[in-house]
Amino acid sequence: MQLYDYWRSSAAYRVRIALHLKGLAYEPISINLREGAQRSSTYRARNPQGLVPYLQDGEVGVGQSFAIMEYLDERYPEPPILPDAPGARAYVRALALAIVCEIHPLNNMRVLRYLEQRGDPEPDRLAWYRHWVGQGFEPIEAVLADRGDPFCFGDHASLADICLVPQVYNARRYSCDLEPYPTIRAIDERCRQLEAFAKAAPELQPDAATGS
Repeated sequence: MQLYDYWRSSAAYRVRIALHLKGLAYEPISINLREGAQRSSTYRARNPQGLVPYLQDGEVGVGQSFAIMEYLDERYPEPPILPDAPGARAYVRALALAIVCEIHPLNNMRVLRYLEQRGDPEPDRLAWYRHWVGQGFEPIEAVLADRGDPFCFGDHASLADICLVPQVYNARRYSCDLEPYPTIRAIDERCRQLEAFAKAAPELQPDAATGS
C-alpha cells in the first residue's frame, strides 16, 4: 500500500491517522506541494486532480481523503472508525463533513495562494483564515459540548476525531484563538495522546525534514 502524501497537508494527515488506527503498513511517497510536484505530468497521470492524499492499494487507487477513509473502513473493517448504528454513523459523518467541506476548502493552500497572488496582504489572509475557522468551530463546539463524550462520539476515536485533529493543528499553526472551544481542545488533546495520532503528526513524517 502506498500513500501519496505531504507532511503539512491536513487531508493527508487524516488518512495517516486512519491508517495507523487500523494498523495498516504503507509506503509514504512525498508530493511536495510547495514545489509544485502535484502538477507534474507523472503525478497527474496517476491522480488527475493533482491533489494529495492519494492511496494506491494494489489495483485500487483512491483520491480524496474522505473517500480514502471510507474505503479503508470498508476494506479493513477492524477496528472501525464509524459506529454501527445508522443514526450514530450519520452523526459522525456530519461532524467530519463540517470540517472537510465547510472549513478546510476555504483555507487550504490553493485558496491562500490565490489570495496572495491577487495582492491580499498577509494580515488580511490571516483574518480570512481565522474567520472561517471560527465560523466552523463555533457550531462544532456546541454540538460536542452538548454531547459531553470523551471523543467526538463515545469512548473511542472515530472518523470525526480523525478530521478534527488536523484542523486544530492548522488552527494553531495560524494562531487562531482556540479559547472559546474548550471541548474541541480537550478532545484534540485526548486524541493526540493515542499512538496512532502521535505517529501521524506532521513533524514526524519523513519529508518534514525538508522544512518546505
